Amino acid sequence: MPEPLTLLARITPKPEHLSAARQAVLGILSATRAEPGCRVFTLHDDENGGGRLYLYEVWDDETALAAHHAQPYTRAVFDSYREWLSEPVDITRLRRIGEEAACSF
Repeated sequence: MPEPLTLLARITPKPEHLSAARQAVLGILSATRAEPGCRVFTLHDDENGGGRLYLYEVWDDETALAAHHAQPYTRAVFDSYREWLSEPVDITRLRRIGEEAACSF
């Protein structure tokens, strides 16, 4: 079985849009988690108050991620990002190394 696709997305809203960006992503968590191929989709913020949001995502594969990006609710958030963000979303693709983790979510 191939390794799942794991991403960390750094989202940097303009200060005046931080709350709206946070609420928009929180608003799609449940629907996203119910999508076929979504294993993990969690929102985090900078505990030091840096004004950034982070999405940790695990997908079965590229097809599942592409289907997520095609969802109307995802596209609506992306459309709002054009006005809300101070820089483009920075997506880092992660690759697990070493032994399998002993914990699970």
